[in-house]
Amino acid sequence: MVYRFKLVSDEVSNFSREIEIDSENTFLQLRNAILESVNYTKDELDSFFLCNEDWEREDEITLEDMGTSASDQDLWLMENTPLNELIDDEGQKLVFVFDYMTERSFFMELKEMIPSRSLVEPVCTIKRGKAPNQFIDLDEFDKSIDAKTQQVASIEDMDFEPMDQNAFNDEELEDGFDIMDDDI
Repeated sequence: MVYRFKLVSDEVSNFSREIEIDSENTFLQLRNAILESVNYTKDELDSFFLCNEDWEREDEITLEDMGTSASDQDLWLMENTPLNELIDDEGQKLVFVFDYMTERSFFMELKEMIPSRSLVEPVCTIKRGKAPNQFIDLDEFDKSIDAKTQQVASIEDMDFEPMDQNAFNDEELEDGFDIMDDDI
């Protein structure tokens, strides 16, 4: 069976990739196909996360065992985990984190399961737009974080008066309905 995944980025609006891969291939083979399709190097740590319908991260599939998994939690390594072991529904959402430092990632969805086909090697079938840069300028990243922090601080500095619970008067509300009753 062949899986057809679509990838998008929240950094570049016109970017997308579609990758077809055999369901028995591993997450490592999917990772390599993604990195090749966007011309990224393969020497960085990255992970897949299976997500629920709201894109909340659930299970992580890692490139290497980092020794951080709780003993009661399954450890999924890309090299040892076939796609069909964890993915078996069209519409399954995944996040591929390619930059741990800044949490940059691609959002993925299993768009189609093609039962009558098989592939030896994964293939990128559609390339749209230019992928975001693999590495971000950390000085620029720090500046954008500082700017966002200042925006939040300026909002917090605004003098909002809390609503006085005693300011609400039930009688005034009833008077308003009396006026409406007179018109009917």
